[in-house]
Amino acid sequence: MTIPLYYTDQFVLPLPKQHRFPMQKYARLRAHLAQSSWREHIEFLIPPAATDEEILRAHTPAYLAQICEGRLSREEILGLGFPWSPELVERSRRSSGGTISACRSALSQGFSANLAGGTHHAFTDHGEGFCLFNDSMIAARAMQAEGLVTHVAIIDCDVHQGNGTASIAADDPSIFTFSIHSARNYPFQKMTSDWDIELPDGTSDETYLWHLYEALPAVIAQANPDLVIYVSGADPYVGDRLGRLALTPDGLAARDRLVYESCRHHQLPVAVSMAGGYAPNIDEIVAIHAQTVEIGIEMWSTKR
Repeated sequence: MTIPLYYTDQFVLPLPKQHRFPMQKYARLRAHLAQSSWREHIEFLIPPAATDEEILRAHTPAYLAQICEGRLSREEILGLGFPWSPELVERSRRSSGGTISACRSALSQGFSANLAGGTHHAFTDHGEGFCLFNDSMIAARAMQAEGLVTHVAIIDCDVHQGNGTASIAADDPSIFTFSIHSARNYPFQKMTSDWDIELPDGTSDETYLWHLYEALPAVIAQANPDLVIYVSGADPYVGDRLGRLALTPDGLAARDRLVYESCRHHQLPVAVSMAGGYAPNIDEIVAIHAQTVEIGIEMWSTKR
């Protein structure tokens, strides 16, 4: 079976020199996967950009107009962490389109991935933390609007809480939000997910995996989803400069397997997005993101 992977690395943001966001990780991730032992099971596809109609299911018309017209204040740009540009808008539309496309593919084939996305700090009326549009919420509501699903679970294992996702979905019982994250890390004002697990600084593999193992069956039972959107994140890694946890690459691989095995047990399709990763050595970020994708390909390519 061939697994569709959606990429947007050709839509590059013009960032100042020394900017801390590792934009080059996306192209390197696709190159890494193109050479992996699973390459014969991969189809690389460019997603269409999310439309206004799709974006407006998660964001206000005023915010979308403000973004498209570049009317961000200095404070809003500082909160976002990116300078405004037409390329920023196009990339953000494409990244959201990548998660929409990955969801459609997952529903037909069991598993798919957006090799970007995970922009979980975007609220309905503003962006922050490198997140302009909330791709998970846009995609979840697109699948609902298309009549493909009724309930969606967003399982967020990025080191930072998915505050924007929690906020947008707060009054929506059809979308269940779960976040396991660093308690003392950004965002410093957390929102309330349907299920939050806050972990102390320095949490290592064993403790992290125990919490996740205990929570996942109950999360799935409560959410009763037709689809899981897995916001993976490479930033719980011990070497991440913006994380505060201490997971090893093996621990992160075990995390991915736990999520996937729980979903496979309940016959749930999974669309995964990459989310954060800020280790000084970009090769380490790429390797973590790649193993998240490769483990999924391995599990869904193997008939059971």
